[in-house]
Amino acid sequence: MSVVFNMLAVLFMVAVAVVLLRGLVVMMKGGSGTTSNKLMQARVFLQFVALVMIMAAYWFSQRAA
Repeated sequence: MSVVFNMLAVLFMVAVAVVLLRGLVVMMKGGSGTTSNKLMQARVFLQFVALVMIMAAYWFSQRAA
């Protein structure tokens, strides 16, 4: 079970990086503030989910040992 959470954690970390880079590109091009704000909110949410997945993977790996 911890392997599944590890894979999900990595997936969400990659998603965080993609949203962060997308936000930087929008900001450098002088895009709308609304788009930047939505991307920041998405990044914060994805970081939270990634953290939950990391903690779940840790918890399941401790129970299995």
